[in-house]
Amino acid sequence: MSFILLPFYNLFDTLLTLYFWVLILSVVMSWLLAFGVVNTSNQLVATLSDFLFRVTEPALRPIRKILPSFGGIDLSPIVLILALNLFQNILRGVVLKLMGVPI
Repeated sequence: MSFILLPFYNLFDTLLTLYFWVLILSVVMSWLLAFGVVNTSNQLVATLSDFLFRVTEPALRPIRKILPSFGGIDLSPIVLILALNLFQNILRGVVLKLMGVPI
């Protein structure tokens, strides 16, 4: 069973880790845009910013609806990062349990 389960777990874990870093890049990009360090008139910056927005916004929008307003501070990426980390840890525990490894 583990020879079937382990590759899928590794793939899913890698995708979650990749999404974590995309989320971090999105936060950094939003800071750079907000403080005027980079400008969207540059085609590369505009394309990267649009890509990061399209990838992260569907996961962040429901969290923003639930969280109260903090006066311009967006805490939804932090909540999503914590949720991703919790999900990865739960998934790791389930896979290890199914493989018979003591936790």
